[in-house]
Amino acid sequence: MALLLAYPDDRALVAVTGPDAGGFLDNLVTVDIDDVVRGGAGFGALLTPQGKIIADFVVVAEADGFLLDLPAATRADMLKRLALYKLRAKVTIADVSTSRHVEIAFDADGTPVAGDGVADPRHAGLGRRRYPAGDAPAGDGAALAAFEALRIRLGVPEGGRDFVYGDAFPHETAMDQLAGVDFAKGCYVGQEVVSRMQHRGTARKRPVRISAAAGELPAPGAPITAGGRGLGTLGSAAGGDGVAILRLDRASAALGGGETILAGETPVTLALPGWAGYGWPEPTGAAEGAAELAGGAAPEAAGEA
Repeated sequence: MALLLAYPDDRALVAVTGPDAGGFLDNLVTVDIDDVVRGGAGFGALLTPQGKIIADFVVVAEADGFLLDLPAATRADMLKRLALYKLRAKVTIADVSTSRHVEIAFDADGTPVAGDGVADPRHAGLGRRRYPAGDAPAGDGAALAAFEALRIRLGVPEGGRDFVYGDAFPHETAMDQLAGVDFAKGCYVGQEVVSRMQHRGTARKRPVRISAAAGELPAPGAPITAGGRGLGTLGSAAGGDGVAILRLDRASAALGGGETILAGETPVTLALPGWAGYGWPEPTGAAEGAAELAGGAAPEAAGEA
């Protein structure tokens, strides 16, 4: 095991403290805050009333409240919305990005690491996150690139890279698979829409791992197509590996029909992430096309896809 340390410069830290901090957050976000207190950290999101993701974050239990580790691009909107929801709650909301920083300890092979801090609640292979005081050391670009490549190989989507905030439902980004939504907790903003998608199985888009048949993938944003029909858009990529949120029904039909799938002009293969609890819908094309799936496995019926 080779422990690496990465210091992402695109994260913001928001502290929510005070006697009402736990109940305040629990009424707003998708994760069960009681579980965060018991486990030390969780993964969740703040949604619009229509159920779309405003910001997703790691939430960490601390002695005086909670720390939200979120994309810097979502910071202003998050602070504004938390202030609007505060009303008379006894909480203090503060941007602490200038007094603390994010440190990620991980193994480039995805082996879980031990030590202080909190395990990334999305996937054990993503290492541990720490929040020391002060400015981050000079960034190690190689370590940060290695972490990004690891995340992509694991197929864990990242907001702002693999999906657009304000335009994606939690199921479409697999938050339901990555411990990001608690379906047993009480109400939160957008809960009705998310619960309906869960019970009706109406999520047709899901994260998929993309691999170039040869060479490297094109730049993020390239269309993923089969037979001229759009399946989705390439998100983040590292060399020949990438992540894309695709229409699983269309992708499965293309595989079943033996069609070549392209990212831009580059032929690619598709595979579901190893952690995925969803499967491929039954293809409508020739059954032998199922053999084109990664590993030679046939698509599985998935009522939720």
